[in-house]
Amino acid sequence: MTTRADLPGFRTRIDHTLTEFVDAQRAVLSPLGPDLDALADAAIAFVAGGKRLRPQFCYAGWLVAGGDPDEPAIVRAAAALEWLQGSALVHDDLMDGSDTRRGRPSVHRDFEARHVAEHRHGDAAGFGASAAVLLGDLLLSWTDELFRSSDLPTTRAAFGFLDLCKTEVVAGQFLDVAGQTRASLSVEEAMLVVRYKSAKYTVERPLHIGAALAGGSPELVAGLSEVALPLGEAFQLRDDVLGVFGDPAVTGKPAGDDLREGKRTVLVARAFELADEAGRTLLAEGLGTVDGVGPVAELIRACGALDAVEADISRLEDAADAAIDRLGARDVLGPLALTATRRAR
Repeated sequence: MTTRADLPGFRTRIDHTLTEFVDAQRAVLSPLGPDLDALADAAIAFVAGGKRLRPQFCYAGWLVAGGDPDEPAIVRAAAALEWLQGSALVHDDLMDGSDTRRGRPSVHRDFEARHVAEHRHGDAAGFGASAAVLLGDLLLSWTDELFRSSDLPTTRAAFGFLDLCKTEVVAGQFLDVAGQTRASLSVEEAMLVVRYKSAKYTVERPLHIGAALAGGSPELVAGLSEVALPLGEAFQLRDDVLGVFGDPAVTGKPAGDDLREGKRTVLVARAFELADEAGRTLLAEGLGTVDGVGPVAELIRACGALDAVEADISRLEDAADAAIDRLGARDVLGPLALTATRRAR
């Protein structure tokens, strides 16, 4: 009997489910013309190579709540979260002006290049942006469609957590966008973005969805939150570090992208907190510029902000670890927690 949520076999089942779903969608899209084939191709290509963390956390919630490890319906429900993740990332890349995702062109850049290669009329960048908005919307619709197809007796109850997940990630994204319009954010304000943009969306709500699908109690749901929030925050802080200091060959995105985009991450907030006046001036003038990426990254390291965030990650990992033991879920959640925070991409 399967007792771990991070088995490669489960990720393979997720991959197969996503592919089968898109194949079925082609029957709806293809009769409308060859342009729609490109949209279906872009959808499945975009989610290829993902870590499948959200489906795995959903499955973990299911297992902790006593769900049958071999129930096919949980695979469909968990796989739906990949469409939600895809929708958020397609739109995120467009908003950030990112050129790549997982080592491939981002969706808006891909469709922009298609426009040029096919000698289409009109503005190539506008076509790419429009395609990305529409694909992101389509993936959001597919989230509900695939989730609903799990058809478990508890699907309706679990939908409440899925609805919260969708609302919270949009709220977190907007807090992030709004934060970029401000001169600086405090560490507390930056951590609020982390909680809603990542911790709840990546770990807490997927765990809740899985537990609800298995009929888990409110007390179990509360216990899962004690694990999820510090673990999800540690996950996003690791993402912030990799966004500045990660290896592009591993992360699939250029190093320093967050700095070029002017994101007020916790890493940047710590730097504003720890730097001297000259350092804060460098941050204010260099953040959000191409030329400022190198100097700002060096300042983050030199002023102790990187070390401070690494300490934050360790503290949050310890809190999540203790909560896992209180829940008695070491076999299921322990390996998955390490996957989320001890990573290079």
